[in-house]
Amino acid sequence: MLDGRGSIKRRLGARLWLSGTWLGVMALLALFAPMISPHDPLAQDLFAGRLPPFWMNGSDPAYLLGTDSLGRDVLSRLIHGARIAFSVALVAGLATAIVGSMLGLLAGYMRGWVDVLISRLVDIWMAFPPVLFAILLIAVLGTGLTSIIIAIVVIDWTRFCRVVRAEAMNQSAMDYVSSAIVAGRPRRDILWREILPNVLPTIVALLTLEMGIAVIVEAILSFVNLSISTDAPTWGGMIAEGRTSIYQAWWVLAFPLAVLFLTVLSFSQFGEGLKDRFDPVLR
Repeated sequence: MLDGRGSIKRRLGARLWLSGTWLGVMALLALFAPMISPHDPLAQDLFAGRLPPFWMNGSDPAYLLGTDSLGRDVLSRLIHGARIAFSVALVAGLATAIVGSMLGLLAGYMRGWVDVLISRLVDIWMAFPPVLFAILLIAVLGTGLTSIIIAIVVIDWTRFCRVVRAEAMNQSAMDYVSSAIVAGRPRRDILWREILPNVLPTIVALLTLEMGIAVIVEAILSFVNLSISTDAPTWGGMIAEGRTSIYQAWWVLAFPLAVLFLTVLSFSQFGEGLKDRFDPVLR
């Protein structure tokens, strides 16, 4: 039994280490993108269009991952695309976590008409297809990072609300909450000082998962040209452009697709790893 539990812990540690390393590297690239990227991601050189990566014949050492049809450096656009993706993930993820968790805590602890009202609102909200709802919101709000962040928050707050509500209900039934009530502590004090700290690990795990969802939503909206400017180096925009020239320059599609896949997978695995790490059964 102990060997089996130790094996699980080792797998969890490897999952957290691998996904955390990738996310850490991408976060550093995003943070220091202007200093790290070898070229201006918007600079065009039509004479250097569709140059292959460094290991292929006809490549240019100045463009390690090649260029697109307009001669823009693929590596520099990937690095600056990480900055856009992680900015959306961080801001949208935090905003979604705050809104959804607050409502979930109130519904799970207050019960009564507060729980009924919030639960019905969640049911109505989840009836809308999320991707179509996001496209509709962007069409109303206009393109731009702010509109994308607002759309993600408006769509995904229900994810936090449902999970946190259920966790808050479980915590409310614990003996330490009953003891606090008997001691005459205010309900607000019990909610923020007793229940919230015990729900926080779940919120952190959900936040990591939400950041991965925000990255892929931003990529989808960029792919359909509903994100920021079409010239901006977004991963979704690069995938859309690479799709049209896949037979002439496959690397324009392959590299942003691989980076997007690994980033979303890492967010997912990191969140799952945190959730399992906080699981008292596996401690």
